[in-house]
Amino acid sequence: MIPTVRLNGDYAVVAITKHGVELARRLQSTFSHADVYYMSKFARGDEATKGIQLFEGSVRLLFPALFPAYKGIICIISLGAVVRMIAPLLEDKKKDPGIVVIDDKGEHVISVLSGHLGGANELTREVAAALGARPVLTTASDVQKTIAVDLFGRRFGWTWESADKLTPVSASVVNEERVAVVQESGEPDWWLYDTPLPQTIRVYDDVRSALANKPQAALVVTHRLLEANEEAILANGVLYRPKVIALGIGCNRGTSAEEIEAVIRETLEELRFSIHSVKAVCTIDLKKDEEGLLAVCAKYGWPLECYTPGELNEMPMEEPSDTVFKFTGAYGVSEPAAKRYTGAERLALTKKKSGNVTISVGLLAFGK
Repeated sequence: MIPTVRLNGDYAVVAITKHGVELARRLQSTFSHADVYYMSKFARGDEATKGIQLFEGSVRLLFPALFPAYKGIICIISLGAVVRMIAPLLEDKKKDPGIVVIDDKGEHVISVLSGHLGGANELTREVAAALGARPVLTTASDVQKTIAVDLFGRRFGWTWESADKLTPVSASVVNEERVAVVQESGEPDWWLYDTPLPQTIRVYDDVRSALANKPQAALVVTHRLLEANEEAILANGVLYRPKVIALGIGCNRGTSAEEIEAVIRETLEELRFSIHSVKAVCTIDLKKDEEGLLAVCAKYGWPLECYTPGELNEMPMEEPSDTVFKFTGAYGVSEPAAKRYTGAERLALTKKKSGNVTISVGLLAFGK
């Protein structure tokens, strides 16, 4: 009997050992659109919250369910075992998913099946980059060294919107049409090859500059909500959301998750920032058990970074508060927490008080 799987992403990550589970969980935290599966005996208790699917018995029974469902399967299983498990499932190189194997120490990532048509070679490079591992490719010609649109920035945790444009934009890239990469924020080291960018791909710092050159397709990397006069870039474009926003949050004890979430959404809308680009929520360690804050973080999959009063007081503050110091030992919470996390001297929003919540917003900057 083929087991039932819950399909949320395009790729599956499968692990069957203790070390493999660690690698799988690492990949899930950075590699967006990936569903993780591992044996129930390695359960940590947080699998339901993280969307991790557990299985019992032989992993061999899982593969018939995964094979037709996913674009690619990342196996943290020995190469020989994977070959034996997938052999009865193979149909056609135009249909089979890309199969990638990672060794138990996470040192090598091997492209096993559907290297070109199934995208396993691109998947191998992205996974290897995410883990700091060595990609192993064995195809004779490694086709065009260009951007894999659906994997672009995946290892950094970038997520994409306008999914309906993935296929036409990919076609523009491989057909060597004029393609703009507009990058306003996020990690700059997304190019994986030791050769220059193809001449047909040009990088721009902002949407307006790209539009002026009338590209035939675009990959737009920004935390901003686009303005009406910028939307034309997405006529044949994919919008990527890099994880660059840090939310500094202070709140009264017992503040509801609904109030905290409402303030976050309202504030980001005012700044014209996307909630999909939030990387973390930062606060004082006194709030590490604040139920409303934990509930919001769990809902969106955001880590909660907590700092001691001493760590917060080390940060320069534009609006220190003696009242906050009296109750917490820190002269501020939201502002210094956001500065501590981002390393930024100036924040996009220094501090705003709304009801029971105080919020600051900082951006992670990456040198180019």
